[in-house]
Amino acid sequence: MKSIVDGLKPEILWKHFENITKIPRPSKHEEKILQFLKDFANERNLETREDSTGNIVILRPGSSGGENAPTIVIQSHVDMVCEKNRDSNHDFMNEPLDLYIEEGWLKAKGTTLGADNGIGVAAALSLLDMPNDTALPPLECLFTVDEETGLTGAFALNGEIIKGRTMLNLDTEDWGEICIGCAGGGDSSINLPIKHQEAPSDFLSFQLSVDGLQGGHSGVDIHEERGNAIVFLSSVLDALNRDTDTRLVSLEGGDKHNAIPREAFATILLSPEAVSDAQIIVSKKENAFKKEFGSLETNMRVRLSGLNNSPKDTLNKESQRKLIHLLRILPHGVLKYSHDVKGLVETSNNLASVKIRNDMYNIICSTRSSIAEALDFQRERISIMANSYEALIEQEEPYPGWAPNLNSPILDITTTIYSEMLDEKPNICAIHAGLECGVIGEKVNGMDMISFGPTIKGPHSPDERVEIYSVDKFWNLLLKILEELSVK
Repeated sequence: MKSIVDGLKPEILWKHFENITKIPRPSKHEEKILQFLKDFANERNLETREDSTGNIVILRPGSSGGENAPTIVIQSHVDMVCEKNRDSNHDFMNEPLDLYIEEGWLKAKGTTLGADNGIGVAAALSLLDMPNDTALPPLECLFTVDEETGLTGAFALNGEIIKGRTMLNLDTEDWGEICIGCAGGGDSSINLPIKHQEAPSDFLSFQLSVDGLQGGHSGVDIHEERGNAIVFLSSVLDALNRDTDTRLVSLEGGDKHNAIPREAFATILLSPEAVSDAQIIVSKKENAFKKEFGSLETNMRVRLSGLNNSPKDTLNKESQRKLIHLLRILPHGVLKYSHDVKGLVETSNNLASVKIRNDMYNIICSTRSSIAEALDFQRERISIMANSYEALIEQEEPYPGWAPNLNSPILDITTTIYSEMLDEKPNICAIHAGLECGVIGEKVNGMDMISFGPTIKGPHSPDERVEIYSVDKFWNLLLKILEELSVK
């Protein structure tokens, strides 16, 4: 049976990537991919090291003149963000992804693709599978777990399983760039207690929905000022609450802490005489959103649809006010650009999700900054906002940023090779997204690191896609770097 990746270059990398897409690997559920890696190593008689968290290192000896070269760490994470379109029935825990190619890009039907960081994992497996006549230094391929929900694997990494002191992180998503720094960040989990009251018997039931937004990665895409479905929905609810007799039954939106919410939904009750006014308010709000975001969010929809069910209770008036107003004041988007690096987002916040949990609404905010003090300042602000509405807040320890080192030896080598391939210098940059480099650098003293990769667009959303042409370029760059390091 013909594979979707047949004929794609490099063949070895694409075959490994296709195999990975058949293995369920949601964050915190990486058991199957970890077993695959262990079996892969055993079948090839490759030595492995593992820590108590599940991070795995697979070792490959140097070859074809690189036997005595310094060990190089190749690092990627095995988990993926599992997002799907609302009409998709895909089961991420059990089903393979459904791949297809469109205009030079590889995608998955209705779901995230997992190229973040599956391409990096596939590249590492390909290196481990290279014939012995390939000039390579000794390799430690480090596969970390649970990166997407807060760099958990990197935080818990036992640095003793790593011996190399030069690391190539394969989790950057723009061909032509070398990343040498990233933002730190941390989540805030807000729990707002609520009370209910009996629903009016003569009110009509409706679903208020905001969907069709692009979503995306809350670090990589935050500067594009994409729409946030929770922000939009709370704005509509606020208007309805002010100008009509509206009762809120339930509200939910967003999912992953590092994904910009694409969809949000509320079940509401309206008095019969308020329905016409509510329809006008919703229509005006949709037009206002389209006026502000329409050229970017071309598929955005704001709808008020009748429901047949008759809920028995609603939030009481005070709980309804607190929830709507708290969602309205919590920040979302870019909070500050860097004064030192032109165009670099320095600090941001993603209003990531809102869900009901027993008698509380849980709201997640994900804050990032390349300056630790600025990160602390914004998280303090979020705490003050939550406390002002008598909400409880939990803030985990933030993960560290990765400070750029322009004097890095591996940066110098990579820049020279990259420049020859591009016929111009690559873009040396820091990114606003979080990478594991900062955490690993704290676990393994003296690590010299860079990050690079092929072009991946729309990570953390069902629009995720990887540019096929750039993967071949990325692979060739990786081989040339390692060939150069094999004679050092």
